[in-house]
Amino acid sequence: MRLGAPPNNFVWRYAAQLGFSRDGDEIALTRDAMTRLRLTPVVDDRGIRRVVSTRLPTIHGVFDLIGYERANVSNRECETALVMKLGDLQEGPALLRIHSQCLTGEALGSLRCDCRGQLELAMSTIAEQASGLVIYLHQEGRGIGLMAKLQAYALQDQGLDTIEANEALGFDADCRDFSLAVAVLRDLKIGQVRLMSNNPQKVQELTKGGIEVVELISCQARPNPYALPYLRTKKKKMGHSLTIM
Repeated sequence: MRLGAPPNNFVWRYAAQLGFSRDGDEIALTRDAMTRLRLTPVVDDRGIRRVVSTRLPTIHGVFDLIGYERANVSNRECETALVMKLGDLQEGPALLRIHSQCLTGEALGSLRCDCRGQLELAMSTIAEQASGLVIYLHQEGRGIGLMAKLQAYALQDQGLDTIEANEALGFDADCRDFSLAVAVLRDLKIGQVRLMSNNPQKVQELTKGGIEVVELISCQARPNPYALPYLRTKKKKMGHSLTIM
């Protein structure tokens, strides 16, 4: 059995760690490799790699910025994450925000969601406490990608809510995977966190990955009229803890 189109060099290295063999420009799955693939846990730190560390001056303070990548053998892509951290993260449970990329909100200033407000709230809170980290995951549109997210917006313009729009496009309500965030925390030797989130799924995923959530801290940005339908749906259908609307 072979895995289609040629992967990049990072995928080759990760595949070799799992016991896969190279056949020309394809990865050949031997019987042993297929067994390894079935037994590989969802959270696997072996393929994670620190790519770069630098400094990031922001309006909230100067953060240490770390770039991570991990091969995803199942779709032959390389997952990436950014970590913005401040202070000593080993002095007690680390203050943590796991944040998914939102180009429309964070770069274009869209008011259809609360993503930009949540990111700014998390960074300012970390700066106030002089310690903490944001793990920034490239999972646009709750994991469906930018173009599909815009298609979902168009369906919402016709009256569907954010979950109904995802499902109409053939996606789950939330397609995100937080195992990379768990792997990053393990690499940083962080086993306990104070999580800034309104999303119970993040607590479940961290706990499943062996990270103890000792405190759940609300991360609620000030709502605006354009975002209210989206926020109400997240509260009603996804169980998000939202109280300020």
